[in-house]
Amino acid sequence: MTTPFGQAIRELRERKGVTQKQMAAALNVTPAYLSALEHGHRSAPSFDLLQRIAGYFNIIWDEADALFAVAGQSHPKVTLDTSGLPADYTAFANRLAQMIRNLPPDVVKEMDNLLNQAERGREFIEIP
Repeated sequence: MTTPFGQAIRELRERKGVTQKQMAAALNVTPAYLSALEHGHRSAPSFDLLQRIAGYFNIIWDEADALFAVAGQSHPKVTLDTSGLPADYTAFANRLAQMIRNLPPDVVKEMDNLLNQAERGREFIEIP
């Protein structure tokens, strides 16, 4: 298991051809912490560490922004606050929490596409 951030860090590290130990030493973190980040056992790092990672890989602004965004989507334990929302929203959030581990990848992708459409402001979302 991993998070989107963990996957991105592993890919960057592999492209540069460095080990976790080498990267951890350069960033002044422990190899165990870096391993936990890559495997999704830790929440996204601090903004300071994100900046050090971007500097370490010498990535351009657009790529750094994408890395920062993916870090924000990589909390392995998510909390949803549905207070003040209709009961259907709370029920949906709870059902999703109960079922997320058993959803096939194609269903997750379909749900993500629906969220992307909603985010773009589409009023009507067609479900195939």
